[in-house]
Amino acid sequence: MNSSDNNSQVRESVPSVSLSYACNGASTRANALGMRPMQERVWQYRGEQYLLIKSPPASGKSRALMFVALDKLRNQGVKQVIVVVPERAIGSSFHDEALTEYGFSADWKVVPRWNLCDAFGTDKGKVAAVETFLASEDQALVCTHATFRFAVERLGVEAFDNRLIAVDEFHHVSVGENNVLGRQLGALIARDRVHLVAMTGSYFRGDAEAVLSPEDEAKFTTVTYTYYEQLNGYQHLKQLDIGYFFYSGSYVDDILKVLNPAEKTIVHIPNVNSRESTQDKIREVETILHSLGEWEGSDPGMGFQLVRTPDGRLLRIADLVDDEPARRNRVISALKDPARKNDREHVDIIIALGMAKEGFDWIWCEHALTVGYRSSLTEIVQIIGRATRDAPGKTRARFTNLIAEPDADERAVTEAVNDTLKAIAASLLMEQVLAPRFEFRVKNPANGPAEGFDYGNSGYDPSRANIGFNAAEGKIQVEIAGLAEPRSEEARRIVDQDLNELIAAVVADKVTIEHGIFDRDMLPQEITQLRIGGIIRDRHPDLDEEDQEAIRQRVVAAMALIQSAKTMVVRERNEEGYSTERLNTAFVDGVRRFAMDVRELDLDLIDSINPFGNAYAILGKAMTEERLREIEAVVEARRIAITPEEAKELATRAVMFKHDRGRLPSPTAPDPWERRMAEGARVYVRFREEGRYGA
Repeated sequence: MNSSDNNSQVRESVPSVSLSYACNGASTRANALGMRPMQERVWQYRGEQYLLIKSPPASGKSRALMFVALDKLRNQGVKQVIVVVPERAIGSSFHDEALTEYGFSADWKVVPRWNLCDAFGTDKGKVAAVETFLASEDQALVCTHATFRFAVERLGVEAFDNRLIAVDEFHHVSVGENNVLGRQLGALIARDRVHLVAMTGSYFRGDAEAVLSPEDEAKFTTVTYTYYEQLNGYQHLKQLDIGYFFYSGSYVDDILKVLNPAEKTIVHIPNVNSRESTQDKIREVETILHSLGEWEGSDPGMGFQLVRTPDGRLLRIADLVDDEPARRNRVISALKDPARKNDREHVDIIIALGMAKEGFDWIWCEHALTVGYRSSLTEIVQIIGRATRDAPGKTRARFTNLIAEPDADERAVTEAVNDTLKAIAASLLMEQVLAPRFEFRVKNPANGPAEGFDYGNSGYDPSRANIGFNAAEGKIQVEIAGLAEPRSEEARRIVDQDLNELIAAVVADKVTIEHGIFDRDMLPQEITQLRIGGIIRDRHPDLDEEDQEAIRQRVVAAMALIQSAKTMVVRERNEEGYSTERLNTAFVDGVRRFAMDVRELDLDLIDSINPFGNAYAILGKAMTEERLREIEAVVEARRIAITPEEAKELATRAVMFKHDRGRLPSPTAPDPWERRMAEGARVYVRFREEGRYGA
């Protein structure tokens, strides 16, 4: 439903990502044991000591853990299970579940005293309860990350021998020195006396830290269930749009341009320290309520604000910004009421600041509207996940990032670049996360069709680059000429499991994305080969150059093909229009059409595509030309001469060029990338003579 159909004031944000799904019901269908497909996939690996589950919100990770934990308790000699969640509210996901009603052999039960998320007191004050539990005969305890950290500090890792530790929202962990939970889990893994199940919907962080060290990660068996599989298998939700909208002045004056009162919406207002904030969060909420209609008081039982819209509808609005304890607790309790979980009319809009994000379950949310930038890509992905639940009558969901357009002040423009880049980065990352998974293979005359893949109407053709689609597994197989093969087991694991994590690192790199979008003079290869190549080396310094290059090529190919396919989809949509069935296959068709339009789908072509090129076109629709030019000027002023690292990489590329062409790159060649390699090789020689690379 288009929101402008319901409110004449509403003008939607420009979608930068718009994906449609088949809605085949597969991901919600249970087997004879009561397991949905994602849970059944995890169950197959229930015997693994270290298990990493990567699966989107609402896919059933908590119940998947219950199945595995019960088997470990009954059949694998594990004494107890400790479930560790980031905040108390998420502890409710691990309350008792009558699994036998759906065909499983046992029920999940937590004695009330051992769900410490429901208990009063501080995290540190609950350590004694953990110690008492460890000495008891009871089998399951639920606590926060903080409580677990304090318990390990007091009791030592030895106290947890022969237990299953299940860590929810595992992306909170990192290898950084300041991450206490990360250090403790590293010690538990080193001792090797526990079973560990790690669960996350976004296995990447907002900073540069890795979640696990390569040595520890190698011990885990990874089970991946993608966003595509989840959404494609829903019964109701067919379309997800992600976009951003720029405003001038105060956001509360423009919010109805993107907030549709007819949609179930979560509004996250800006942090009080951000430039979008008015520094008066209570007044901001009041202004939003006034913009929606006439306030008629609050519900005495639920604490919801009641607002009558101009068309006569009565909106029930949950205010989670008001931090007066009694009022906020009443609203939170009303939102968590299990008896109202399936009541669509229970609440219409939720306004929050630091809440209603990770682990918050409101299936009716159709629009996640966030004002201002957020501290990390992980936080944005978590917010988007609030809108991706399946619910009857909910056919479309969207996420909008409302961002302040800069004024003419250069300092404001500089700040705006950072905010804009965060919004673009989130769109690019979600575009990758929400699409089918890529499976790349080297184009070879000896290749043949792979089982389970559909190669289109003409079938597999050995004379061209083939694009296969496996609808059951949500995979696109792409043949690329000149693609390097990963050689080590770790490199093969990375290209199979971690492409999205590496793409998250690329789009989170400020220099890479700002020059890729706004620097008109930068060659695509400077992004695809130099910048992305450097990011891969920094993330995986222990791999040899051949494996690093094989990984780089696949990261670049995934980003380039998504952007190119999107261009084809937009073109076809404008020329032909789409039926619902056509929309469901549009992305795969876009990849195929791009492959048919080019002379040859090879590595040189892939490296010549700026993976951020389409983002500029989207911004051109969302921002004034004057503001775009101001941002371009700021970015271009930051461009620096070739660094020693870039010179070395360009020299390496020049050597590869000579190996392929039988000559060195020419400084006068008509191809700008060849000239750039020649320049880099010359600068590298000079830097080496100056001792820039050490003795």
